[in-house]
Amino acid sequence: MLAMTRSKIKKIGILTSGGDAPGMNAAIRAVVRTALFYRKQIAGIHRGYDGLIHDEIKPMTSRSVSNIIHRGGTILKTARCLEFKTPRGMQKAYRNLTKHGIDGLIVVGGDGTFKGAEEFSHRFGVPVMGVPGTIDNDLYGTDYTIGFDTATNTTIEAIDKIRDTAASHNRLFFIEVMGRDSGCIALWSGIAGGSEAILLPERKTNVNDLIARLKEGAKNKKSSSIVIIAEGEKSGGALKIAEKVKSKLKLYDTKVTILGHLQRGGSPSCFDRVLASRLGSQAVESLLQGESRKMVGLLDNKIKLTDLRMATSNQFELDNNLIRLAGILAQ
Repeated sequence: MLAMTRSKIKKIGILTSGGDAPGMNAAIRAVVRTALFYRKQIAGIHRGYDGLIHDEIKPMTSRSVSNIIHRGGTILKTARCLEFKTPRGMQKAYRNLTKHGIDGLIVVGGDGTFKGAEEFSHRFGVPVMGVPGTIDNDLYGTDYTIGFDTATNTTIEAIDKIRDTAASHNRLFFIEVMGRDSGCIALWSGIAGGSEAILLPERKTNVNDLIARLKEGAKNKKSSSIVIIAEGEKSGGALKIAEKVKSKLKLYDTKVTILGHLQRGGSPSCFDRVLASRLGSQAVESLLQGESRKMVGLLDNKIKLTDLRMATSNQFELDNNLIRLAGILAQ
């Protein structure tokens, strides 16, 4: 199959895939308006790769993205698509791209989205650029992903409210936050929320050590305690950890709060709006400059490109300095 000519891109397609993240709409807006600035046509692909397979593709104008920068979620919708992982599904997607004259593709999403885009580009020669949109902040090649800042601020707001009632009733709260494989939200919100302990997927939990720490806090006249647990914590999450602790610690009335998907919603923060705008615009410019199979990221406040294969295959690691800081401050 002949590769599309990157230097002569006339029409760009954009889709959002995987879990939604606050700021995705700001990225869509930036992609659309930057493409139009360079006098390129732009098409929105609805419901991610599933919409690409089922020809849910519509042209977009500057007015298509009016009044969306402040909205959470994604106006293009998103969906999981197992069919896109098959050669037949990718062939159907490619036919629809060529049908609409799309010769460049920008995908906004996370690890799974980028793996699909890299394989699709390799198979059919379609130039693609990735924009990191996931609240988990777990992609190699960028300090921050779109949605992480908003999700963390939402989590902190909930923690602050829970602490009010915890202190009023001498309670121990276990708060479970999102993060199946990454403890970024737990780590950042735990530090900012003043938690007594933070349990992460990346670290093995020692329940006895946790109980000893909580007992020490009680001796030091702490009227309440907050423990932040990432949902992917290997001992079973907040409910199981709370049961183990409750059976051995009678000093507090123990409660569990699972924040769940409320962390994905809401109006994106200023940081996420600016980040999404920068990355979305750069994705278009990089595509038009002949780049492909790259993720646009932010490293040391500078935009950098990382190969999609590297962004998805290299292990993202938590900042050990932050983990150490969390331990120091939880005294």
